[in-house]
Amino acid sequence: MTDLLIKNATLVNDNDTFEADLRVRAGRIDQIGADIAAMAGETVIDGAGCWLMPGMIDDQVHFREPGLTDKADMASESRAAVAGGITSFMDMPNVKPPTIDHEALVAKLDMARGRCAANYGFHLGATNDNIEAIKRVDGTRAAGVKIFMGASTGKMLVDDDAALEAIFEHSPLPILTHCEDTPMIEANADKARAAYGEDVPIRQHPVIRSREACIASSKKAMDLATRHAARLHILHITTAEELALFAAGPMADKNITAEACIHHLFFSEDDYDRLGALIKCNPAIKTEADRQAILKAVADDVIDVLATDHAPHARADKDNPYFSAPAGLPLVQHAVPSLVDQVSVGYFTIEQLVTKMAHNVADRFDIVDRGYLREGYWADLVLVDPRGRTVVDDEPVLAKCGWTPFAGHSFNARVKTTVVSGQLAYHDGKLSQGCIGEALAYDR
Repeated sequence: MTDLLIKNATLVNDNDTFEADLRVRAGRIDQIGADIAAMAGETVIDGAGCWLMPGMIDDQVHFREPGLTDKADMASESRAAVAGGITSFMDMPNVKPPTIDHEALVAKLDMARGRCAANYGFHLGATNDNIEAIKRVDGTRAAGVKIFMGASTGKMLVDDDAALEAIFEHSPLPILTHCEDTPMIEANADKARAAYGEDVPIRQHPVIRSREACIASSKKAMDLATRHAARLHILHITTAEELALFAAGPMADKNITAEACIHHLFFSEDDYDRLGALIKCNPAIKTEADRQAILKAVADDVIDVLATDHAPHARADKDNPYFSAPAGLPLVQHAVPSLVDQVSVGYFTIEQLVTKMAHNVADRFDIVDRGYLREGYWADLVLVDPRGRTVVDDEPVLAKCGWTPFAGHSFNARVKTTVVSGQLAYHDGKLSQGCIGEALAYDR
């Protein structure tokens, strides 16, 4: 760990912005104040003109380990993540074997130990028949319970109503849902095949993975959560109609929360002709009107959490015909620059961004001593230059897949420094190979 002093920065924390210095000692924030004098042996970083914020806690990534490491792994993707200002991640359970019981959860924690540049946590996956594993899950070791209420691979689709009722009634952890209605999607796919054969144009993706499929599934999840008083977090909202289902206001007042992802804030269906299957994802990127509605929902405090849903695939696989091209994008390396870019053009404030990328995630998942700039908390920090530029094509792609949907773009912000559990993880364009993240702890 590094004894570190960041001078002259503009701190963003607890819905406030103020100039101060911040000292890190023994992995934690030791002091926040004005004109802190440097001590012998400290690394000093000048933060003048930069925002110093708690690092992003990304509650939704697919780092593909175990079993899918040709696409990605925890080591490679966590290094891409810290370059993008992410200090902690929570990985999804749809791997091989899937993370659907205590043994698989412990195995993933063991795999991550000593290999991740960011702090790490893992969600337990729900199936039609693992309710007993969900009831017995160790809440101090699992982040949440993930339900795929839309098409997925293998055992991960939960489409049995009795199983859903049991999960919402008995889950001891927050429930995260991927909401799409599978029968609707399958019917739309049949219509597309009838019209185009197997050569379906990529612009049909939001028609096949339709808004109606998202709305119906989100309504079902919210009904289940309301009847069972469950803590529900609906992932990657993509339609204006879904946004109308959620309440505005501080997250502390809500039992049901909503999330948006950076690609749904950035791209619209107008980008399919240019990028093709590179932006194929589930749920699908939809209209420009939907994108604008999601951005407004962030500003109106309807959206509570911002995440990536980083889900890399080999570039060659993305070149396959529509039905064979996999869904998912690599996104973590440009997470914070893309979000601060949205601040720079006035969609929402920097204080709102910090609340939704750090504070609310820590609170929603009961994470211990992270997500805020507070003395005594772990030093998970990102220093961002809002006047800098991130020219995507000028830097190596750190994700194992080797490509990014942001190629050719420049963001109006630059990550200068990322600190993970008191260690320099990324600074002035360079990764620190010695940074090792910690397992997230949960206060349950």
